[in-house]
Amino acid sequence: MKRRYSFPVHLAGAAVARTGDEMAGPALVLAGFALTGSAADASLLLAGVTVSSVLGGPVLGSLLDRAERPGRLLAAALALYAAGLTAVLVGLGRLPFALTLAAAVLTGLLGPALSGGWTAQLPAVVRDDRLDRANALDAMTFGAAGLAGPALAGGTAEALGAPTAVVLSAALVALALPAAWALPARTDPTQKSPARGGRPRPVPSGPAPSGPAPSGPVSSGPVPPGSAPSVPVPPVVPAPSGPVVGPAAGLVVGLAVDLAAGLRAVVRSPALARATLTSVVSCTAQGMLTACLALLGERVLGGAGRGAMLLSCAAVSALAANAVLARFPRAIAPDTLLWTGALLQAAAPAAAVLGHPTVLVAAAFVAGIGEGPQLTALFAVRHREAPERLRSQIFTTGAGLKITGFALGAVVAGPVAARSLTGALLLATGTAVLAALAFFAVPAPGGRAAPA
Repeated sequence: MKRRYSFPVHLAGAAVARTGDEMAGPALVLAGFALTGSAADASLLLAGVTVSSVLGGPVLGSLLDRAERPGRLLAAALALYAAGLTAVLVGLGRLPFALTLAAAVLTGLLGPALSGGWTAQLPAVVRDDRLDRANALDAMTFGAAGLAGPALAGGTAEALGAPTAVVLSAALVALALPAAWALPARTDPTQKSPARGGRPRPVPSGPAPSGPAPSGPVSSGPVPPGSAPSVPVPPVVPAPSGPVVGPAAGLVVGLAVDLAAGLRAVVRSPALARATLTSVVSCTAQGMLTACLALLGERVLGGAGRGAMLLSCAAVSALAANAVLARFPRAIAPDTLLWTGALLQAAAPAAAVLGHPTVLVAAAFVAGIGEGPQLTALFAVRHREAPERLRSQIFTTGAGLKITGFALGAVVAGPVAARSLTGALLLATGTAVLAALAFFAVPAPGGRAAPA
């Protein structure tokens, strides 16, 4: 039941797990460099633990949608993610690097569990009339994790060594296991209350009559006067008498069907398609800007390490912006926040081109004001548009695409920044502008205005 599971427990679990995840990337880079002596190998570890999310997200989401107790599966994913981080650390300097990199890639498959996997469970935790505010608070955990994770990684590495930072990140992920395990069991979607602003859908008992109502009884009871007619449904088909597919093969076939259904749900829903496209391209721009931070810190702020402080500035402003949205959750339509957030993110690297310290710090704050509300809006659109039976898959698939987009953005911008920092910053600016244009490239949902 929704009221038996405390939303603060859910929020705390998400915050702890996401802090461990945000800490894991910097910690792996620091540990990789400390134990192998190669900056290239260290960056490969970061790429490995992020780029595979695009493959793991859809499968993990489909399994969560199928699970009667999705919290148990989510807890297992968190445990395996923590174990994977530990395995990467154990392999560094002891095993061939190719094996360690493979462990990082396999661990990255579970990354979407810490982002989309948690958020997809919100409708089972809070009432529909509180989902907007809960959604904004959930998005704030990303900002808090983005602020605390890198700081914890750097501080722990300085005080206790880089390997300890990896151990702490794995411990934080594992600390969220009880909150995930206790998540409510899935309920019958036909018994759930309708989405906000929607209408209850009657449970059909058979094909709708084309003429006067039949005089005989129907299994679902009489239809009240003035109510909507029943929706036609196909007749029940008896089970085939041929050989039955084994459980393992049946699961594979079922997953393939679910994955195809999830892809169709995103492509056929203009609101989901434009939100997914805009967020992925925006995340690619974020990866490009992140790849420039070390050089920006060195050339503008007086030290490469100070470039990482810009991430904290962005996280602070993202938290503040989402706090305002949590207080006024319906002040601006989520669809509007998606493209305006992209434009604000475009302004940050454009201002950084000027090379002035004060302007650079201000640009980081502007980037956070764009990133935080855009994430909240993305979650709101997914909760509003995703079919119940595909909700987890749509969330985790989107998370995997965003993480991979970030990784690809960093990979592309890195070599460009080495040749021309200005060129890389302009590339990030153009990509963020492209994200805003991508929103309008997808036709708006026909016959329905965007909700306020």
